Amino acid sequence: MTTEEYLSMIDALAARPFPEATYADASGGGGPEHHVRDLQVSRDFWDDDDGQAWVEAEAELQACLDDLSVRLTTRWGNAFVVDLAPYLSAACEGEPVPEPLDYLSQQAVTMQVWPLPDGDRWLALALGQADKELPLILFAAVGQVSVLDLSTSGQS
Repeated sequence: MTTEEYLSMIDALAARPFPEATYADASGGGGPEHHVRDLQVSRDFWDDDDGQAWVEAEAELQACLDDLSVRLTTRWGNAFVVDLAPYLSAACEGEPVPEPLDYLSQQAVTMQVWPLPDGDRWLALALGQADKELPLILFAAVGQVSVLDLSTSGQS
């Protein structure tokens, strides 16, 4: 896909109403206060003995993430970098973690977040991998502002 196609997909995701019930489909999922989409998915790495395929896939997805970040920063200003580790730790300790933070914290270490102009939502991009043999995924997520307090979150 081209950068323009990714941006179109992001725009549609940001404008889409949140569903009343949790759902999952081939390219992501969502629920009452969020959407998550897999923008780009690499191959898996079960047979990547020397790690070269992972290095190449990570470079490709990181370049796409960087390109999208530049474009979104031009639109909405600088992103907040949110550390997802506290959300993963909380979930592991049995504390409730709102979506999409619970899901993303199991996949990625950080996410870049832009508050959306409507003031009620944020959009995030993250690059993650659930396990070393599984594909790398470039995620786009939209969530309610109330789920992620950007004034006190693990931002940098």
